[in-house]
Amino acid sequence: MSLNDVLTRIDAAMPEATERLLELLRIPSISTDPDYADACQQAADWLVADLQSIGIDAEKRKTPKHPMVVGHAGQDAPEGAPHLLFYGHYDVQPVDPLPLWTRDPFDPAVEQTPKGEVIRGRGTSDDKGQLMTFVEACRAWKEVHGTLPCRITFFFEGEEESGSPSLVPFMQENAEELRADIALICDTGLFQSKTPAIVTMLRGMVSEEVTITGPDKDLHSGFFGGIAANPIRVLAGALASLHDETGRVTLPGFYDGIPDLAPEVRAQWEGLGFDHARFLGDVGLSRPAGEDGRMPLEMIWSRPTAEVNGIWGGYTGSGFKTVLPSQASAKISFRLVEGQDPDRIRDAFRAHVKAALPADCSAAFTAHGNSRAGIMDISHPAFEAARAALSDEWPEDAAYVGCGGSIPIAGHFGEILGMTAMLIGFGKDDDAIHSPNEKYDVESFHKGTRSWARILDALSKAGG
Repeated sequence: MSLNDVLTRIDAAMPEATERLLELLRIPSISTDPDYADACQQAADWLVADLQSIGIDAEKRKTPKHPMVVGHAGQDAPEGAPHLLFYGHYDVQPVDPLPLWTRDPFDPAVEQTPKGEVIRGRGTSDDKGQLMTFVEACRAWKEVHGTLPCRITFFFEGEEESGSPSLVPFMQENAEELRADIALICDTGLFQSKTPAIVTMLRGMVSEEVTITGPDKDLHSGFFGGIAANPIRVLAGALASLHDETGRVTLPGFYDGIPDLAPEVRAQWEGLGFDHARFLGDVGLSRPAGEDGRMPLEMIWSRPTAEVNGIWGGYTGSGFKTVLPSQASAKISFRLVEGQDPDRIRDAFRAHVKAALPADCSAAFTAHGNSRAGIMDISHPAFEAARAALSDEWPEDAAYVGCGGSIPIAGHFGEILGMTAMLIGFGKDDDAIHSPNEKYDVESFHKGTRSWARILDALSKAGG
């Protein structure tokens, strides 16, 4: 029996694999909302049972919040075969605004679209569908060969979409059990929705919430407007001044320590032929809005950002209320690149807001986590083995790319477990992750599963 037998099995079993994914997607495992705590437990239980059904020694592990799922298999693999750790997360984002969904987010279905068949529902692409591509590849290996080609540890988290508060303590307490030769993460996507990609750099992140308080109660804008400080105006001014007219962030020291893009990296990125007009056009935009003088891929992969993610205050209900609010609030995130210190960025932002306060206003801050940017070491032989395997499955050769997102777990694997992380995913640009009508292409699910089978074969032959 060979790899081709495994691939044939994957092809034949896709209807059953899709139904298993739909079953997992029906569980509303929203980690950030306490009302869905039981659903997170249910999702963890489902994964444990599914892993056990293919002979993997899996169990649910308690944390202060949502459980981890840990499983082990392949202890009987040939001598010299590598030990792989595969990470994914079973929790999902909230579904608001619900009226914008075309169907119940937790009643997933396969739909026909002008771009082909998709699986529609919350968590399809981020990250349940991606997670299950690896599980289904392992299922096919077990069914064909009776065992896996190498030792594998499965590590599924239930708090990734809510800041992962339990992750670092759990990894520190279970470091010996989790440590492997390399970590695999399936939470990224195809480059331009068609080229298989291995992510070699990730941006870090700082997330802040700020509330400006002025008067001790909401005021009548006719009686107090003009004489009383308006927290919304104060907050809007502080946020607007985060950028200058060229798109650069104005915080002192924000760009300190950031390396210039190496000429050879710039040349490689230019050779990818990134179509920024199509990328923006898919979301109703037409032109880059970042720093002047930077190429589009540079803006989203290797330059830092400051973005306002939400802002509120005063009366926002139906009709109109001429109120001067007591408070105004906003959520702000900074995407960081190599060389930036998250703590320094947070301190600089808070100082910026405080400097904008008039005498009668105060500011309160809430930190929502931070992480440094990550750079992957592609000199590890597993990277070239995986890139070749991906290239064998897809019409286009696989590429090493950057990623504008932040996946802190990749850094934790290095810092806590001393492991290199390899990020491979099969999402597409229009998957609408974190948004209404999230989807995962049936092709991505199918070819992603086949890709992991090829990668398992390649890595097992490359050795540890």
